[in-house]
Amino acid sequence: MSDPWTEAPEAPDGREPAITAPAGALWLAGLLVVAFLLQIFAATPALIDSLVYAADPTPLARPLTLFTAIWLHGGWGHLGMNAAFALAFATPLARFLGGRARGTCALFLYFLVCGALGNLGFGLLHAGEPYGLIGASGGVSGLAAGTARIVGGGGGIGGLRSPFVLSMGVAWILSNLVVALAGGALIDGGAQIAWEAHLAGFAAGLVLLRPFAALAGADRG
Repeated sequence: MSDPWTEAPEAPDGREPAITAPAGALWLAGLLVVAFLLQIFAATPALIDSLVYAADPTPLARPLTLFTAIWLHGGWGHLGMNAAFALAFATPLARFLGGRARGTCALFLYFLVCGALGNLGFGLLHAGEPYGLIGASGGVSGLAAGTARIVGGGGGIGGLRSPFVLSMGVAWILSNLVVALAGGALIDGGAQIAWEAHLAGFAAGLVLLRPFAALAGADRG
């Protein structure tokens, strides 16, 4: 019997299905879309403000917003970019962690913790400043780091100094430094890209993959 968690459903005519991403990756990207729909159609401005992460007066003034801000986005373009990258980077991770409930939960927690630590990294650099932060890019950066370790390990968990992990890390740093030197590229609504959260989320993803793989029972290599 096929496993619906780990295998793509077979098309009625026996052909390969059009969508082959694991269920966990699809759910993650889908939840980002659902959260944005709720944000624009159901949430009040006061509720949205209460979910935004801000490091004023201190980075941990409202610790829950480290997580809630992940599910808010500045517009369709902002959402689309994060959802697309989340699906792309979560796909190899979901396959590595396993598609059953244990692996899917590990994937979601890994994404959330990397996102929260990415937001915290931004907050530590901007403590007391009147900036609000929203978006899933810190979590997506963590997914990218995890994928880099899996690719670098040839399907297992590659070392932090493996050539692919190092090259991916350098590329991630350089691309975000370009954004920083440009003053922060603009996203929907005129908001700036929080490159600090990208770098902190990526660093968190590199370090945290192994314990979350152990949580999923997939720590092999």
